[in-house]
Amino acid sequence: MTAILTPPEQATQKIILDNISWETYQRLLDERGQRSKPRYAYDRGRLEIMVSSFEHENLKHDIATLVEVIAEELELDLVPAAARTFDREDLAQGFEPDGCFYLKNAASVRGTKRIDLATDPPPDLVVEINITSHSLDKFPIFSGLGIAEVWRYHKQTLTVSRLNGDSYQERPASDVLRGVTATVLTQLIGDSQRMKWTEWLREVRESTRALRQAR
Repeated sequence: MTAILTPPEQATQKIILDNISWETYQRLLDERGQRSKPRYAYDRGRLEIMVSSFEHENLKHDIATLVEVIAEELELDLVPAAARTFDREDLAQGFEPDGCFYLKNAASVRGTKRIDLATDPPPDLVVEINITSHSLDKFPIFSGLGIAEVWRYHKQTLTVSRLNGDSYQERPASDVLRGVTATVLTQLIGDSQRMKWTEWLREVRESTRALRQAR
């Protein structure tokens, strides 16, 4: 078993362990129960254990709000699903997202108490926030589980990637949010860290309406 730890100066704490069985991963999930920490990601024997910082949680909340407000303005159906564990034993993969949304498939999972990826559709959009450099590469997990679109926020920049076959290609704009660009999303996330909350919400709505009218 090998481990990679984040440097001590990093507020978000992560440990990556190798040669971990699926049974151990599931036991850790069971022992954690309903608690929100730590969070786990698993990819064919590699396990990431993470306890997130205030900065991480703050960004997670702002990006989730951003998606929900834009979806409302674009009159898109939406089901948030970030508090869930998504895994498949047959693929030996699982993750717990920073942000996770059903849009095109919202009606398929609305009211579902437990999503089973063996029978239910995967989320349409997953958000991954990387503040530290030492993180498990989750794109193979997302690809294996069939996540159509991934937003990755790293070094104050958001990138949009779409699943193409079994790998992801970076795109200039979101498909699930009808062409909202990565540049606009990056700017709005940055503004959320500087502006008063009500002013920022107003900016998100005005920016989305301007984009919609420009089409």
